[in-house]
Amino acid sequence: MSITPERKATLIAEHATKSGDTGSPEVQVAILTERIKNLTEHFQTNKKDNHSRRGLLLMVNKRRTLLAYLKNKDEGRYQDLIKKLGLRR
Repeated sequence: MSITPERKATLIAEHATKSGDTGSPEVQVAILTERIKNLTEHFQTNKKDNHSRRGLLLMVNKRRTLLAYLKNKDEGRYQDLIKKLGLRR
């Protein structure tokens, strides 16, 4: 359900704003999006896994909060990120 360290490093390299950047909203949203995608695939086969469903809801809410922060801070970065990740909005 979690992502591999190699995939996480790839996501960080793709979305980092500068070298060594792991905490920017873009990187955090990209990692959360990957984890959310993996969990939604997990729920296709495990429909009654309610404990993981709670974790999914927490991740979705955290991603929504980070996206709202980024939209308020810099609209251009927000638009680029949602276009790159393929998110609705």
